[in-house]
Amino acid sequence: MPIFKVEGRTYEVDEDGFLQEPERWSREVARDFAGSEAIADLTEEHWKIIHYIRNYYVEFGIAPMIRKLCKETGHKLNEIYKLFPSGPAKGACKLAGLPKPTGCV
Repeated sequence: MPIFKVEGRTYEVDEDGFLQEPERWSREVARDFAGSEAIADLTEEHWKIIHYIRNYYVEFGIAPMIRKLCKETGHKLNEIYKLFPSGPAKGACKLAGLPKPTGCV
């Protein structure tokens, strides 16, 4: 299993860089992974999306569909791509500590 290292901390990840130990997720973990997604600073708008995706996953066991994510967070899809350049599936879900989505987001 690949290892992602940042500032002395190590995380087990899959081949696409998604966290493999979801119980380790925290805001610090999200900040650590942000750099791997070309995000310098996580704003309140980032956190709103990250927490929504994470809470949805905890409740339903899957990542939310893009349409639902946009509707529930009040962000248009192009705004989400501005916040997470690699998109909601790769960027936002990775920072939320979810496994790689299989096409839901």
